Amino acid sequence: MTAHCADPAPEISARRDWMGLLARAPVDRLAARFATLGDVPAFSWLRRPETGGVMVRGRAGGTGAPFNIGEMTVTRCALRLEDGTVGHAYVQGRDKAHAERAALVDALMQTGAAPRIEASVLRPLADEAVATRTARAARSAATRVEFFTMVRGED
Repeated sequence: MTAHCADPAPEISARRDWMGLLARAPVDRLAARFATLGDVPAFSWLRRPETGGVMVRGRAGGTGAPFNIGEMTVTRCALRLEDGTVGHAYVQGRDKAHAERAALVDALMQTGAAPRIEASVLRPLADEAVATRTARAARSAATRVEFFTMVRGED
């Protein structure tokens, strides 16, 4: 019998989280945070940014049988820093610069520059994402309607 771990290795889980954050980050906000890093490190392309489509699948009620919702446009790329570290990115839409920045951040997060990148790029993007979700939830809560039923005394 093999044991299954609920979460993959912490490094994989952390990488999954930052790659998701970079993919969901608004293009202008990632560009602004990336600009704070200064010079772009030298790299070579393993796969230049290319745009294509992926099928998005869903499940009825979150647990039902899977079904195809539709297609979504994504841009992906892969690059290698001079030290050999590889960065990947998949982002929604056709913005090749967004994919390049995300791949560079992914690669840099696997180097000794990770604390600086986390402090200047990832943490501010994560804070902005939380603020956006909180504001959206507050607007939604303001329109919430509570329904209740009064029980009549008849049998």
